[in-house]
Amino acid sequence: MAVRQADVVLVGGGVMSATLGMMLRQLDPSLDIVMVERLDHVAHESTDGWNNAGTGHAGYCELNYTPETDDGDVEIARALQINAQFEVSLQFWSYLVEQGILPEPSTFINRTPHQSFVWGEKDVAFLKRRYERLKEHHLFREMEYTESPDDLSEWMPLVVKHRDPMQRVAATRIKHGSDVDFGSLTRSMVEWLETQPNFELMLSSPVHYIDQRDNGRWKLRVKNQKTGELTKLEAGFVFLGAGGGALPLLQKSGIDEARGYGGFPVSGQWLVCQKPDIVEQHDSKVYGKAPIGAPPMSVPHLDTRIINGEPALLFGPFAGFTTRFLKQGSVFDLFGSVRATNLRPMLSVSKSNMDLTRYLIGEVFQSHGDRVESLRNFFPDAREDDWKLQMAGQRVQIIKQTPEGGGKLEFGTEIVAAKDGSLAALLGASPGASTAANAMLNVIERCFPEKLKTDQWQERMKELVPSYGQSLVNDEQLLNRVRERTLSTLKLG
Repeated sequence: MAVRQADVVLVGGGVMSATLGMMLRQLDPSLDIVMVERLDHVAHESTDGWNNAGTGHAGYCELNYTPETDDGDVEIARALQINAQFEVSLQFWSYLVEQGILPEPSTFINRTPHQSFVWGEKDVAFLKRRYERLKEHHLFREMEYTESPDDLSEWMPLVVKHRDPMQRVAATRIKHGSDVDFGSLTRSMVEWLETQPNFELMLSSPVHYIDQRDNGRWKLRVKNQKTGELTKLEAGFVFLGAGGGALPLLQKSGIDEARGYGGFPVSGQWLVCQKPDIVEQHDSKVYGKAPIGAPPMSVPHLDTRIINGEPALLFGPFAGFTTRFLKQGSVFDLFGSVRATNLRPMLSVSKSNMDLTRYLIGEVFQSHGDRVESLRNFFPDAREDDWKLQMAGQRVQIIKQTPEGGGKLEFGTEIVAAKDGSLAALLGASPGASTAANAMLNVIERCFPEKLKTDQWQERMKELVPSYGQSLVNDEQLLNRVRERTLSTLKLG
């Protein structure tokens, strides 16, 4: 059997692999890149519009990114970090639009105000303090705050219509927020890559074997599920961007850096409304506070979404307990991921997170009426018949080994890379896709350090992301320049 030689193999056809493939193609058009995807089309697991929140997570409205401290203050460091990372994605997409690589921006990103909404004295006080802290920083200088019924009727009419007038409520807003259809974005990137020389897309081709040769190159074996044909691949660099499927492949790679990692899978569901007379009354993303005991990715929100060009309203997500690592995965995924090296961390996490497990199982057994009742906190007039249940994608939260040998459940994304830079994997969930460009810059820095030192790559990187190497958190003038360009190019202003 002939071996297909390549410079780069991208495992997974989602937004992470597509972003990395696009960046590497822009940096060095001579690279021979192969993308392998287990399904018969790209971007149909976690990247698909129906499987993710699609928010363009920028920290504007997600209250879990700004936790309240014991003394009543609000921590904003993570919101600043995530906002700056999303600005990197906006810069990269702007470059691709300007070059004609991506189509009309409205096919994948649309202006959608980002709003936070709370009720009750305690949460109103929290939101006001959050606003005061964020407003001080240039990244959030355009944030507005209101408790005015007239303002709220303008900002979010569905949310406040027929609400108890005695209930104290408050909201914040950033007008230039966005809704991103990551499925459409990814498919557009892959379609362009397929027109380029030295790029091959292999569909219906899960990876069955991965191992590093003595010379440092990686051997992979993939099997076409439709034809049964086996293909051997060999590459100098492999990226595991397979969503929940990345952890098992990382474990199979045998790199030392994978030791101690485990995964905690969480399923999700949305309530969906596509009735035009309701959808047209709401044009924003409205985030509230997560219920006590809920995981951070279960912060309730009522979202305007445009998926594959069609508008809809989504409410949720409703989390659930699962043992699958992928939506189209196996119920044995969790059990198959247990190794001697991660058994103790996983047992430690399962023991210390029993409340979370009970919460997730309870979510699974909610009735449609129970879910619609939760929705009525955001849309008092909601009727059960107008909403249907839609399965979301799977999320695999990271379990990491602590210095003491126990385990810790991490809510976020993390890159695990071999010390020789020949392999990298992306693990975790939110903010995920929204910060794909920043995450893949991190991969390039860690895995292509010598090439990145060259004048050619440095110059190209500055073209792809003008703020590269500088801090948007610290440099207000830099932010003003890049934001003016991205809001104009992507039509978000």
